[in-house]
Amino acid sequence: MKYSFLRKKTPLLFLFFFLPLLVFSHIPNQSYIFLRIYETEGIQGRFEINTREINKVFGTDFKDGVKFSEVEPYIKDIKAYLLGNTSFSSNLGSHKIILEDNSSIFPYSLGDFVQVYFHLENTENLPDKLNVKYNAVFEKDNTHRGYLVTEYNWREGVINEEANITLDFAPNKTQDTMDLTKSSVWNGFYAMVKQGVWHIWIGLDHILFLLALILPSVVRRRKNKLDKYSIYDWEPVMTFKAAFFYIIKVVTFFTIAHTITLTLASLDIVSLPSRLVESIIAFSIGLAAFHNIKPIFKLKDWNIAFIFGLFHGFGFASVLSDLGLTNEFLTLSLLGFNVGVEIGQLAIIAAIFPILYFIRKLKLYPKLLVYLSVILIIISAYWFIERAFDINLKADEYLMKYAYETAKWLGLK
Repeated sequence: MKYSFLRKKTPLLFLFFFLPLLVFSHIPNQSYIFLRIYETEGIQGRFEINTREINKVFGTDFKDGVKFSEVEPYIKDIKAYLLGNTSFSSNLGSHKIILEDNSSIFPYSLGDFVQVYFHLENTENLPDKLNVKYNAVFEKDNTHRGYLVTEYNWREGVINEEANITLDFAPNKTQDTMDLTKSSVWNGFYAMVKQGVWHIWIGLDHILFLLALILPSVVRRRKNKLDKYSIYDWEPVMTFKAAFFYIIKVVTFFTIAHTITLTLASLDIVSLPSRLVESIIAFSIGLAAFHNIKPIFKLKDWNIAFIFGLFHGFGFASVLSDLGLTNEFLTLSLLGFNVGVEIGQLAIIAAIFPILYFIRKLKLYPKLLVYLSVILIIISAYWFIERAFDINLKADEYLMKYAYETAKWLGLK
């Protein structure tokens, strides 16, 4: 297995970080109920049961990598079985499970899971406590375990978390109760702030765009005797205030721009094709970097931050869409996510800017600025070609392979 050197050299570190994921991942002799709890739309969910467990119950012989067409003839029986072994109730009465027409196969390294979707009747007004009974597969395998996972509950601050186990079931414990009162608007708002921080930190294209914008923050161009700009003809700013004001101006215009389009897209007022948006975001990195080498906007760097910040906002909106948010608490979700994005980008700038300011007077800084900009242009072109033409150039795969071989050569494997 690739990158096994991490496990060999640091087994305790590996266990510390990944044991929770292994415990709560899709395990063959475990089945799951995923719930999505909405304030106004009630409770939606899905069952997930491994095909190996289905083999135990129905005597079938499904192999790993099974196609849905092979399972489809049994879907009606699987649904009936799950209905017969699951029930929900509360002080509001019984909540009938209404199965949806769509079912699917979730391929997983530890076996394939059949997914059956449903919603619960009479949950438009959420109960305080939800009683759940579940005893699927136990009659065939007493080592089997069932888990109820709260995948989404805005008020609890749970946003698309597939490891958030709320209840567990065993042959001697087939009933349990989940408490829906431990929630508040602030939990949801705080969760959206964290989502914003996280998605700016893992959004390498957004980070590189910011880097391209702030590289020239600690220097200024100067004209030569021919009244032209040289790519290496820079002079350091003399005061921290001048550099800091530059950062504030660029970041402010970037923030204003992406806030506008994030809001418009999230409210379904304006939408653009994802492929177009992602391609332009990739292009924006290269253009900002090229501007560092040869000015395009007559020293008005904020133009780049604002114009392309609009497209970065559409990119952020696609993240919100992937989180499965509905119209409930949409204003607070937008505000929280935006706050998180700002915190995340300020943290990035706080990490980079002091270093740039400290080395600004070095003679190599103008060359460093240009060389880094060239690298950003190359990365931008690579991403743009991949995204615009929907192809995989595989250079990143070769780099990972080279990194692996290097680690192996260094004895880390």
